[in-house]
Amino acid sequence: MDLMRELAADLRDESASLEALLAPLTPARWELATPAEGWAIRDQISHLAYFDDAAVSAVTDPGAFRASAAALMKGPASVDDLAVRARALSPAEVHAWFGTARAALLTTLSGLDAKRRLPWYGPDMSAASFATARLMETWAHGQDVADALGVSREPTARLRHVASIGVRALPYSFVIRGLPVPERPVRVELTLPGGSPWTAGPQGAADSVRGPALDFCLAVTQRAHLDDTALEVRGETAAAWMAIAQAFAGPPGKGRAASGKAPMT
Repeated sequence: MDLMRELAADLRDESASLEALLAPLTPARWELATPAEGWAIRDQISHLAYFDDAAVSAVTDPGAFRASAAALMKGPASVDDLAVRARALSPAEVHAWFGTARAALLTTLSGLDAKRRLPWYGPDMSAASFATARLMETWAHGQDVADALGVSREPTARLRHVASIGVRALPYSFVIRGLPVPERPVRVELTLPGGSPWTAGPQGAADSVRGPALDFCLAVTQRAHLDDTALEVRGETAAAWMAIAQAFAGPPGKGRAASGKAPMT
């Protein structure tokens, strides 16, 4: 299986995992608050649908996408505004929109050359990174939905994709905050579900992040405060990075407050 078909297959599986949470919801439960301030489950899903449509546009009409992206980034509208606009839709309409947009995205991505450069709201990305970013977003917003419903999701080996984009976004985490990008490398050593190792960065680097892949992914997508994870962070650069790590494009995220509970294991 080539890389793009592998990524599309994993994105399809991640989408199915999210759909399993959404399918049984009554209209009232679509309005449940999620950990993202001011956002209900419906807002998480309309957000995914909007940016799935945008992703298809980025592939099929890059010029039009660049124009709309520039307007969104420079104008008064924000992702919160987009969520508010989508509240005119019923939960059933939001659900259908997401289904249609995601199906179009999967079809569009599966036929791309993995190295093709595509525009997005941050730097241009390869098609492979682009697909990985959509999987990361699906997993992260799916976590918000799961938290709102009070359910635990079984972590999968697909976390390797989230971890990968989290590591590659290290420079972006600093740049988006107007901070200099550290020169010291960071070694990341994670354990995937099932016990397989996943590593990135030079072996023997003085700075490192070690621990469960799930905890790392929750941290870099800002779905958990670092203090609520079992991650072991060593070195000034690693500590500075993990304090602001941001795997997603856009302005600096607010992150999550520490729960004060014992770290996850």
